[in-house]
Amino acid sequence: MSVYTPAEAVEETGFSLDTLRYYEKIGLLERVDRNAAGQRRFSEEDIGWLGTLRCLRETGMPIATMLRFAELVRAGDHTVPDRIKLLEEHDRQVQEQIANLIERQDYIHHKISYYRSLL
Repeated sequence: MSVYTPAEAVEETGFSLDTLRYYEKIGLLERVDRNAAGQRRFSEEDIGWLGTLRCLRETGMPIATMLRFAELVRAGDHTVPDRIKLLEEHDRQVQEQIANLIERQDYIHHKISYYRSLL
């Protein structure tokens, strides 16, 4: 099983070291194992979970909702229906964001066309 130093975890996940510490402190990331010197050592499982958190965060999921999702995951398989519901609601919000961005992009394209017509 591979282990990652904090620097390697930063490289793998794209999170800053401060964010990794914060996520551990608030419980988004379960307590990270440490070596004999007390330095954090991230597991493959930690890195995978951080990938999930990155996806959720980059798509606008609030930290409080991410914490709820983490609680559900840790509670076991009986929470799968609740996880589905939470992710479906988030997916609806992401779809709304995408629609909003497409609308804004259409406006930008219109402006570009207008300005090109002036040349």
